[in-house]
Amino acid sequence: MDMPDPRFPVKVHKTKGLHAGTELFPHHWHEHLEFLYIVQGEAKIQCGSAYYSARAGDLIVVNSNELHHGAGGSDDLFYYALIADPTLLQGSFSDTAETRFLEPIRQSRLLLRNHISGNDEIAQCILAIVRELDEQEFGFELAVKSLLYRLLTLLIRLHTPTVLSKIEHAERIKNMKRFDPVLRYIDENYNKPLTVEELASIAGLSRFHFSRLFKEMTGRTLSAYILSFRLNRADYLLRHTELTVSEIAALTGFSDIYYFSRAFKKLKKSAPSSLRKHTK
Repeated sequence: MDMPDPRFPVKVHKTKGLHAGTELFPHHWHEHLEFLYIVQGEAKIQCGSAYYSARAGDLIVVNSNELHHGAGGSDDLFYYALIADPTLLQGSFSDTAETRFLEPIRQSRLLLRNHISGNDEIAQCILAIVRELDEQEFGFELAVKSLLYRLLTLLIRLHTPTVLSKIEHAERIKNMKRFDPVLRYIDENYNKPLTVEELASIAGLSRFHFSRLFKEMTGRTLSAYILSFRLNRADYLLRHTELTVSEIAALTGFSDIYYFSRAFKKLKKSAPSSLRKHTK
């Protein structure tokens, strides 16, 4: 993941003005830690196979190498996405703090709790980091590092993390490597017919094991995942292009315009034609 300063790998994104149901980011994972702080409104965030409704004042913690996805839950959503490379906090000397906490967090063997609600101390820590990165006063790098240490300390002390065994960790990494090309293939071919057999062969698994592991990782069946993926692409095209509803349905893999409209309304709580009128 690109950083403004590779020698100081931490950054913050600010996102606002999105409508309810809008995809905030597609399914993906990365080695960095990510902290999503909801300033206003509501967001629907998936971490692994778990789904959370995060409201103003809530924090979503995305662990290193954890599959995540986001969608707007209200029309007034405003949130900060703080992204940090865990190696920023590691030094050349491997002390107890590094071996007990920082290295396991980086390797995703120690998993921080995903949804934190009602903790003012943690919220103030996040906001202080955002201010330091915005203002960049002399010595802000020291302030950011110290605040990140403080944030991790609070998360570990107040919200008991999950510690994976060596076997659990190895299995988690193996499945990520198996499914990374599958998710990329869906991303590149979502508008074409996709079968379980085709995707299972990419992962090197039987149809049965592929379906079971896919649901364990994403919290959805393959058909539900692909349908949601297509509808999110359709949502984007409806908001940002002049294509007709029929054209968008065809471009996103739907051969039946009526099925497309029903599925879109069920997921987005608004008919495609209504969304098009609303965004014009």
